[in-house]
Amino acid sequence: MSIALNRQFVHQIRAMLVRNATTGASYALATAPKPQPEHYDIIIGGGGLVGTTFAAALSKTPVLADKRVLLLEGGPPFKGFNPSAPYGNRVSAINQNAVDLFKTIGAWDRMEAARVKPVKRMQVWDASSDALIHFHNEHFADNIACIIENDLMLEAVHSLLQDANAKKNVEIRNGVRIEKVSLPSENSSNYSEVHLKTGQVYSCDLLIGADGFNSVVRQQMGVNVFSVDYQRMGLVATVDVSDADDNAVAWQRFIPTGPIALLPLNDKTSSLVWSTTQEHARQLCEMGNKEFADAINEAFVKQYPKSELIVKSLNALNSLMGQQQNQQTLHLPPRVTGVQDNTRAKFPLGFLHAASYVSTGAALIGDAAHRIHPMAGQGVNLGYSDIRYLVEALSDAVYAGAKIGDKHYLIQYERKSLIKNIPILVGVHGLQSLYSTDFSPVVFLRSIGLQLTHNIPSIKNFFMKRAIG
Repeated sequence: MSIALNRQFVHQIRAMLVRNATTGASYALATAPKPQPEHYDIIIGGGGLVGTTFAAALSKTPVLADKRVLLLEGGPPFKGFNPSAPYGNRVSAINQNAVDLFKTIGAWDRMEAARVKPVKRMQVWDASSDALIHFHNEHFADNIACIIENDLMLEAVHSLLQDANAKKNVEIRNGVRIEKVSLPSENSSNYSEVHLKTGQVYSCDLLIGADGFNSVVRQQMGVNVFSVDYQRMGLVATVDVSDADDNAVAWQRFIPTGPIALLPLNDKTSSLVWSTTQEHARQLCEMGNKEFADAINEAFVKQYPKSELIVKSLNALNSLMGQQQNQQTLHLPPRVTGVQDNTRAKFPLGFLHAASYVSTGAALIGDAAHRIHPMAGQGVNLGYSDIRYLVEALSDAVYAGAKIGDKHYLIQYERKSLIKNIPILVGVHGLQSLYSTDFSPVVFLRSIGLQLTHNIPSIKNFFMKRAIG
């Protein structure tokens, strides 16, 4: 009997201990503090040209080099660039402002040692009137532009992030997607937070939206956006051209379906950028290489119907200003002799501008803030300009002992970028509208404007300085 009571007592004690342990564990779990997100000074959403270059610029700016930076990119790790491989179809015409940025952060020498093609002259003309404008580099210390493959620029800035100092402070994570973000006004942490689709959460003092024209960061900022779908496609390809003494001219012709441009890559290779209707772009992509090359050549030389009144008016204007007949000054680009395999690609065209580039704890750069037609080659250049102004504003904040995301300094960045960007954005959007019609009064006005710009050096120099800097 005694033994049975002892056993029962032991079982009761064991049950009580288990019950208390379980209850205690549940209580501990219920009251444990929520784990804090891993914190960074700056998180950059988007690892394309602008986002990666911004990360490199931070790492190479002494006052910002010690900031902890996280670069988030949805695509796979960058595979690098092979300068002996065929030219890619994704190229940019970068201006002197962008070249200066790359020189400042130490990336330019790497690009120049690979393959960079300077543009020494540009010709733009209207197929509906033959009004034209020439830009030359003789009156400027630098080239009009430099044509560089996007992958080469990416390779150069990625290399900057691989040195020992940069790797200590800049972390790159590929294959990750931002699901949502919350800004300081929306949470109690006073930090911006980034939630990934994997469930991971990070916090930062400043969140940078470099995630393209469908920016998740911009959407969360709640800023007003003006956007236009042009219902047009841009088509790119790498083409072979006939031998030229120095293939260093950028050619652009406005034809009734949209502008077509050839950008030099080397003496025998150029990059095509053709803006056209969606149906025509589909047809061009389906053509054989020879048929496609013939279509390019035809687009540059085909004679389109012209108004006799417009032609006479242009000739009279040239005569009045001491210029020769248009036909005597118009040059034709080198003939396209072939199309390199697997280089044709098309993409939608549109316009976008955010009413504000900044909010508490966040800022936009590149296509997240503005999207532009490629006719003037200014898209990525505006993004590089954003980088210079934002790095300058963040440096001022650190020197002053302010928080890295202090809105007072972010507004300084916004103001400078808006002053630079808005005239270019409005101008290119206006040109797209002017050159998307063959209505005679519009053709007359745009032709007179183009020819006046060509004939008056002070006006032409003003536009050229805007374009190259």
